[in-house]
Amino acid sequence: MSHIPTAGAGHVVITGAGTGIGEACARLFAARGARVALVGRRRAPLERVAAETGGLVLEADAANAADWARITAQLEAQGGIRTLIACAGGLGAGRATETDDAAWAAAMRTNLDTAFVSARACLPQLLAHRGAIVLVASIASLAAGPAVCGYTTAKHALLGLTRSLARDYGPHGVRVNAVCPGWVRTPMADEEMQPLIAPHGGTLDEAYARVCADVPLRRAASPDEIASVCAFLASPAASIVTGATIVADGGSSIVDVPTLAFDRL
Repeated sequence: MSHIPTAGAGHVVITGAGTGIGEACARLFAARGARVALVGRRRAPLERVAAETGGLVLEADAANAADWARITAQLEAQGGIRTLIACAGGLGAGRATETDDAAWAAAMRTNLDTAFVSARACLPQLLAHRGAIVLVASIASLAAGPAVCGYTTAKHALLGLTRSLARDYGPHGVRVNAVCPGWVRTPMADEEMQPLIAPHGGTLDEAYARVCADVPLRRAASPDEIASVCAFLASPAASIVTGATIVADGGSSIVDVPTLAFDRL
């Protein structure tokens, strides 16, 4: 089992901690003895996770610098920040001609600004602890799905942010890595399944089976599986790993799409 910094070693700050991958990270890190600080815009989900993990609830917008000034001051007085797991994100649907300025700005804010502003705010304390950052990106960081221009662009940019931070702060002992999940069974992904369910009927399980039909492992990940990858990257077991993109997609990104026709023979 990977070792995660324990109670005396500062906080693990998790954005988007109320649901999905962020919630799974909170549970895993807390189970392994870490002090978790739960950041999110909605208090109720954070309090639910805090009740099970003993985490500190920090209601905030991860893309808001003023909110981070408050958070970092509070955490510095309580042992500081050792690790940042940036899970906050959202959608960015529509082709370019269907994406107005407001929709574009929203996609950048929810998927890129949340990570950048979080990292910028936490870095002074991460430097003091020689800590780690894990940015939760997506296989949309590597390829383009249909009609998700804003989301795809922002997720691609997360890899540039990962590499820039790793290059600049590695000499000071801070490691920065990205995780690129494929389909993960989260509330947000469940919503994305609805267009597949509505015209064809069937169940949520059947919708996931359809989107994973050409994935080598033939299934979506659980949030816990992605949390385990994040925990490894944050741990001393990954002490030489920085600037890396770890793809956790069941093998979907390795498929040679033009050869799929041969599978139908």
